[in-house]
Amino acid sequence: MGVRAQTAEPKLIELGSSLSPMDGSSSWVSPSGHFAFGFYPQDTGFAVGVWLVSQSGKTVVWTANRDDPPVSSNTALEFTRNGKLLLRTGPGEEITIADVAESATSASMLDSGNFVLFGDNSSFIIWQSFQNPTDTLLGGQNLSNILSSSKTESPAIGGFFLSLQSGGRIVSYPYKMGISEDPYWTVDARDLNDKGLLSSYDATSNILTLASNISSDDAKNETIIYRATLDVDGVLRLYSHSFGNSNISTVSIMWSAFKNPCDVKGLCGVNGLCSSNGTNANCSCVPGFVSINREKYLGCYRSFNNEEGCRGQEPESLYNITTLINVKLILILASSLGSIAFLCALVAVSSFFIYRSQVHRYRKLSENAMEEFTLRSFSYNDLEKATDGFREELGRGPFGAVYKGTIAQGNRTIAVKRLEKVVEEGEREFQAEMTIIGRTHHRNLVRLLGFCMQGSKKLLVYEYMSDGSLADLLFNGEERPIWRERVRIALDVARGIFYLHEECEVRIIHGDIKPKNILLDDSWTAKLSDFRLARLLRPNQTGTISRLGGSSRGYSAPEWQKRMLISMEADVYSFGVVLLEIVCCRSNLDINVSTGDEILLCSWVYSCFVAGELEKLVEGEEVDMKTLERMVKVGLLCIQDDPSLRPTMKNVILMLEGTMNVPVPPSPTPPVS
Repeated sequence: MGVRAQTAEPKLIELGSSLSPMDGSSSWVSPSGHFAFGFYPQDTGFAVGVWLVSQSGKTVVWTANRDDPPVSSNTALEFTRNGKLLLRTGPGEEITIADVAESATSASMLDSGNFVLFGDNSSFIIWQSFQNPTDTLLGGQNLSNILSSSKTESPAIGGFFLSLQSGGRIVSYPYKMGISEDPYWTVDARDLNDKGLLSSYDATSNILTLASNISSDDAKNETIIYRATLDVDGVLRLYSHSFGNSNISTVSIMWSAFKNPCDVKGLCGVNGLCSSNGTNANCSCVPGFVSINREKYLGCYRSFNNEEGCRGQEPESLYNITTLINVKLILILASSLGSIAFLCALVAVSSFFIYRSQVHRYRKLSENAMEEFTLRSFSYNDLEKATDGFREELGRGPFGAVYKGTIAQGNRTIAVKRLEKVVEEGEREFQAEMTIIGRTHHRNLVRLLGFCMQGSKKLLVYEYMSDGSLADLLFNGEERPIWRERVRIALDVARGIFYLHEECEVRIIHGDIKPKNILLDDSWTAKLSDFRLARLLRPNQTGTISRLGGSSRGYSAPEWQKRMLISMEADVYSFGVVLLEIVCCRSNLDINVSTGDEILLCSWVYSCFVAGELEKLVEGEEVDMKTLERMVKVGLLCIQDDPSLRPTMKNVILMLEGTMNVPVPPSPTPPVS
């Protein structure tokens, strides 16, 4: 493939320049006209990014602040007089596009697809979009990490991660798994030199570069631009865009990391099945399940919640015995009719026993599948016997108690929640908890195994969590849990809330995030429990009206007490309080402290943060100070009085993981206690 370096001089953008999404000045274009930087339509608003310009449609190759919601048409993109690149979304409201300490003197959209800010002269680059890739690499761009998008029409971070490791290996992982020893795709950099995808590897600086992205065929009078994109389905592909005189581009796939996209680990999500025609993957669900979202990449959820619901389905779609494939037939040439008859009888008898064995195995598999994917209906006598007459109490709440028990099938230990005040309010809480948690499936949520509805007797059966609650671990132990485990637990809780907010089949507000409702299994994996106050949000609903008896005091966002609209940001607030408790291993309200300033945890943490005395929070414990500061800043951001100032749970996870910068938090309002 012939490759030619660009020679056009860059067009300099002067200080004081600005763009608006609704007039003729919505973008700055490169000298060749092939790339543009500015506003492009996104959902119901606009995003800022770089795209390939073509009459056949934009191809976005980079997006600023990709997880932020779209901005309105009243937003302005400004290259200010003091050399900053930012968005003005309202009076006194700014969003930084280029986070750089120095002041720029000019900017330019280059023909390479790189948007750059220059320092003292036009050859000294102080910031460039190439240093912050999203899901696409262009010619001359360094590869460190790229993340796929969540949807074809959304730039937000999706489910797959591609990284260059030391030693020259390129590896891909499901994003939420993080770096592990089991990537779904790996290749040595030196194996990718064909097609011009990757040209060189610098072992000393751990940088891999693509060849220049522009080539030219003078005979055909066309320009070809190449890009490598980690697509929504987790497959890295090399695309070519061929431009003719009409500026209409023809797009072709030049190379793909997989011949079969179903080789991508976890592509179709939990309970999803993947099939492929060789180019595109098609996700479907196991019998009795339906897709969570339109893209079909988030997995499937049950279309029934109990045995009766299962029996209401079409039986042939759930219990269907089909013809065996890939069965080799042995043809025997017999010398006599008697031999043939004997062999036929032998085959018939063997087939009968094989068939009966297969049916037995199929029935057993079906029974196991039903136990795994459906809620079991228990009788009251079953649970009374399992708990030995409700003898061992594990905990107690407003509407009843939780007891330890054992079911005979598999000798499994369970936790049985029994409602003891079955009035109208308790009935509503029971129905809410069973309905909501029955829709969920995540490693950081306590799993609901079954229920009992027998007259006035209402019980829920959960998996047993052997190591108690986070409250027991933080507040009742003689020694602090080690720092590394506390950081991991904080991320577990954040991921559980994120699943409820953005990944479940319907968005869920938990409504009562606190250490007592965070349980730990024998490996100290944290799981959210107690969904009695949870709320389901319809697709276009942003919140729900609160009522008395809401979130627990000390963890409740101000909007609970003000009877305002309750949104997912209320859970973010509660998580912020819990996060600071995890950091300090103490309750948010504690009168047994040395000074009055320490009684309210949130106020004391902020005072220590402002004074630069974060070491006071961990009482001389050996911790990573950068992680400590990051967790404190995230916690303080979450407990802001104004819900709009709190981060989303996705951004909370990114900040805790260190993949997103954490802004300096303003002073919080102490929680209502």
